[in-house]
Amino acid sequence: MSNENIFREIDEELRSDRMRALWRRFAPFVIGGAIAIVGLVAANEGWSWYTKSQSSQSSEQLYAALDTAGQGDLAAAQAKLEQLMKDGSGGYPVLAEFRKAALLAEQDDIPAAIAAYDALANSQSNMRLRELALLLAGNLLVDNGSLADVEARIATLATDDGQFRRIARELLGLAEYKAGNFTAAEARFQSVLDDPLADANIRNRMAYYMAQMLSAGTASAPAADQAETPASGEPATE
Repeated sequence: MSNENIFREIDEELRSDRMRALWRRFAPFVIGGAIAIVGLVAANEGWSWYTKSQSSQSSEQLYAALDTAGQGDLAAAQAKLEQLMKDGSGGYPVLAEFRKAALLAEQDDIPAAIAAYDALANSQSNMRLRELALLLAGNLLVDNGSLADVEARIATLATDDGQFRRIARELLGLAEYKAGNFTAAEARFQSVLDDPLADANIRNRMAYYMAQMLSAGTASAPAADQAETPASGEPATE
């Protein structure tokens, strides 16, 4: 078997197993940070929800649905969320829509979950909630769609002034890696490392991804390593 074929098989293995395994390992932390924005929005814009009797009732309905989901009865939780979406007040119907979409994903109904997030993105006037919905759809599409699908949702979130740029770039890098665009994936991961506001957790994930790529020969060696490599056709000297 030629070296080219060996590296091709390694690349396929990484695309299908290792990189996805890393992403699935870290995904709860990544998306958990994104979902925290919902809490921030609620704190900044939704305090009035708690001061009104109807909103207090909606709050109780939401927590009841979350408790039901936590107990494993997803069908009953979904029914409660749908009722809250229909009859709730304040911002709780929107939060119920987000949780319903997440439940669909937990039930492996990925197309329906993506459609739910897309619908949220199209209906939200709040920019942060719209961006969150697009980000969550893009997250599902990394494993269940094409690079074009992911780009259609979150490419605009990866700009230098984007609130979610680091997570968006991570997802785009994973989608590019899956598509075999290794140079583009490496550049995405590096752009996160170069972001001065990137925290230690996301930097560690980028380091893991790039180490996996380097071990498979799908990433360029660090500059110091390249300098030590003799030019083609020239013998190494001591």
